[in-house]
Amino acid sequence: MPKSSVRKKKVYTAPPEMRPQTTAAANKPSPPWVAGTALGLVVFAIVYLVVYYLTQGFVELGDNFTFLVNLEYWNLLIGFGAMVAALVLFTRWR
Repeated sequence: MPKSSVRKKKVYTAPPEMRPQTTAAANKPSPPWVAGTALGLVVFAIVYLVVYYLTQGFVELGDNFTFLVNLEYWNLLIGFGAMVAALVLFTRWR
């Protein structure tokens, strides 16, 4: 049985006025402080939450750190808020 011929379809290319315009600013890498700040926020959040949980009720923190005990559930908001802020910065990082 003879083989049927294969039809080649043309690849669609949009007209120039419909193509997305790329600018040099969109391809520019982010400044170095973005990655550093995001990593700093992640480290701060982890250390803050670990210190809060490990020292809660076991160690007397002294007069300088009584705010950690007085904040109660706000400590979680501070720690996870720092992580969310780091996530937002990581989405901006190129």
